[in-house]
Amino acid sequence: MLNLDNEVSMDPVTALTAATTAFNVIKKGFQIGRDVESMAGDLGRWAGALSTIREAEKEAKKPPPLFKKLLLKDNFQQQAIEIFAAKKKADQMEEELRNFISFHYGPSAWQGIVTTTARLRKEQQEAIAAQKKARKQFLENLGIAIAIVGLIGLCVGIAILMWPAVSAKMGL
Repeated sequence: MLNLDNEVSMDPVTALTAATTAFNVIKKGFQIGRDVESMAGDLGRWAGALSTIREAEKEAKKPPPLFKKLLLKDNFQQQAIEIFAAKKKADQMEEELRNFISFHYGPSAWQGIVTTTARLRKEQQEAIAAQKKARKQFLENLGIAIAIVGLIGLCVGIAILMWPAVSAKMGL
């Protein structure tokens, strides 16, 4: 899926598949006695996929751009159903994982995961915002530079065209 900022992200179905795969690995790991720390990578992949599903849900609530309305008009119902199903499945997995972690490690363990996830998400959003700001500033500076070079080129072009007339008048 390509968004308006030219960043590639997973569609909800792919994200759900990734979340389900990671969830099954996590579940199996807990069943064989692995601890949360040893499954941090799997938990990260699962949380990332859930984040993608939630972002898709947020994006679906926004009115689509005109070009999407025109080109993908029949696809909205299918996309809405896919996002809804992915969100429900993600909620179910999250509830099951929350119950398991809270039962085995105490409620504070899940709260710690939620707090850390929120902090990391905020840091990521800030980094993305800074990157977008830098990109915008670069494009603005590039536009100004192109305009200046164009103006200089125009002035030089006018001077070259006018040189014969000016030199003839001045007797050069």
